Amino acid sequence: MKKICLFLSLCALSFYSAQAQDDSMKKLREEAAKKLKEQEIDSGRVWYKGATLGLTFNQGSLTNWAAGGDKLSLSLLGTINLMANYKKGRHSWDNNLDLAYGYVNTTSLGSRKNEDRIDLTSKYGYEIGKNFYLSGLFNLRTQFDKGYLYPADTTPELISQFFSPAFIVLSPGIDFMPNKEFSLFVSPVTARWVVVMNDSLSAKGSYGVDTGKHVKSEFGAYMSATWNKDITKSINYRSKLELFSNYKHNPGNVDVFWTNALTLKVSKLISAVVSVDMIYDDDVKVFENKETGVLGPRLQIKQTIGVGLTAKF
Repeated sequence: MKKICLFLSLCALSFYSAQAQDDSMKKLREEAAKKLKEQEIDSGRVWYKGATLGLTFNQGSLTNWAAGGDKLSLSLLGTINLMANYKKGRHSWDNNLDLAYGYVNTTSLGSRKNEDRIDLTSKYGYEIGKNFYLSGLFNLRTQFDKGYLYPADTTPELISQFFSPAFIVLSPGIDFMPNKEFSLFVSPVTARWVVVMNDSLSAKGSYGVDTGKHVKSEFGAYMSATWNKDITKSINYRSKLELFSNYKHNPGNVDVFWTNALTLKVSKLISAVVSVDMIYDDDVKVFENKETGVLGPRLQIKQTIGVGLTAKF
């Protein structure tokens, strides 16, 4: 009996020892892999590339609904976010392309787009101190398709289309990047061009261009802040804020472009997305004051909530 107990004790001891050794080896492997990854990041000898693809579909219908509303509504939104970042020694080069297009159809309003965005940013930096980079930034922001105003008593009015407008920014400055999640770029000397290629819109002087002209050049101060944070394994928050002050005309009226997206991962492919976008441009005077009847700029706010497919690579 004692021999059996001794044998069982040895077996148990061997099992726990093997288990502990396996856990220890697993931990060592994970630490080695993490260290190797950190060395690769520090060495900057590789490109880091990624893509996030999203497709959101919403459908609603009403039958004998006493409160009223559209009998049928359909909406579809597609998003693509591509990034390619490179770092070697003191040199860094970050590239990001953000694309979005959405369409909605209702029985009362018909079909119209509810999202349209092309946003390309390329930024080169040379490290001059801990977390500080002497950088040059290029940004292009425009849209894919035509956009309209929909007055209640008149036909839709064309107000935008591809490269009407387009905003092009070329800016040298200082970039503060304490980690991979946050970046703050500041420049007191920035060139910006507003492009309106559509002849009818340029004839109206839309978006601040001179009447009949297609390009308006501006010179001023520019700031761009980006934050991409994984709050938890299933929750991500992404924000981009751009501010521009035109030295040539009303420098106190700062242009604002701010996008925010909160993504909640439900499963591997299904996510819920809440987005809030805000734009203020002093040269966009298409909004009428109901009290005075005078056209002028307004803070533009767009908010969307959707559930759909999301794939991240």
